[in-house]
Amino acid sequence: MILAVGNVKGGVGKTTLAVNLAIALARSGRDILLIDGDEQATAIAFTELRTAEKNGKPGYTVVALQGGAIRTQVRQLASKYSDIVIDVGGRDTGSLRAALTVADVVLIPVQPRSFDLWGVDQTAELVKEAREINERLRAVSVINAADPQGKDNEAAAEALREVEGLELAPGFIVRRKAFPNAAAAGLSVLEYDDPKAIEELNRLTEMLFVHATAIGEK
Repeated sequence: MILAVGNVKGGVGKTTLAVNLAIALARSGRDILLIDGDEQATAIAFTELRTAEKNGKPGYTVVALQGGAIRTQVRQLASKYSDIVIDVGGRDTGSLRAALTVADVVLIPVQPRSFDLWGVDQTAELVKEAREINERLRAVSVINAADPQGKDNEAAAEALREVEGLELAPGFIVRRKAFPNAAAAGLSVLEYDDPKAIEELNRLTEMLFVHATAIGEK
């Protein structure tokens, strides 16, 4: 499967989810290609750190691609990998638009904040346009960096349920120290001691990739 992780709104935690999903799939025995389509190249930087920490074996392949190269290279590489995860920048870019034309699923992380929610409509419009070329494109939004408690999470979820053309992932990815702490060590939260973060990531991975069983057991 080809998964794009993107949103026209930056700072929503898409790279964190992209690398964690790539590692989750790799740990389940899949051969994964992670494409860094963000000009900031955060996924590349994370993988360099992870490679050093893992004795040269990050567990997946990573490449940097921009703009239309994402579309052409994904089409050429799709048959060589079990799954492809594309991390695209937080703006309306050629990279995001290209990714939407080749992805099976786009995951749209949204924080439960007003400004983040306002950007979802723009992303949904891009999804609608992409479906004129890519009819199979499935769009899933997820509440990311959710509050540990309070009413904002459910209010955001209710707003997302009203956005035409998007599904809402079950549950939330709560804002936990495990995510930045694991990333700083070149790790996934699956390799970090936080059972709740592991449960949340597994739930999202299994929802997106129905074949991804026994995630995190290897």
